[in-house]
Amino acid sequence: MEELKTDFWASALIRRAQIGGAFAGVVRKGDVDAGAVLVKVATMNRKARLYAPARNGEGARIWLDLSAGTLGDDEAEVDAAVRKRMEKDPDLWVIEVEDKWGRHFLDEPVDSQGP
Repeated sequence: MEELKTDFWASALIRRAQIGGAFAGVVRKGDVDAGAVLVKVATMNRKARLYAPARNGEGARIWLDLSAGTLGDDEAEVDAAVRKRMEKDPDLWVIEVEDKWGRHFLDEPVDSQGP
């Protein structure tokens, strides 16, 4: 299966969040065609979750809930992890969703076991 271009995928995620009544935007724009993406979901109470793409055993795209592991859900710690990743990957996209219910609006399955 061919992957969508990153800018098109990001626009679709932002639109799904808007339709759901949340705010979403691009915090950092990376490579338009194939940049990796991190999705931060802030719940407006100094808590946040961070999601990163991965592949399951069959090769299908899934998302890892990095906050389910050692990262945790403190927004300052999540932001520090994002900054660290941005320093290492100039093509990285960062999408932030602000939703008091913590909805991520990702279409693919999310693995909440953490890395």
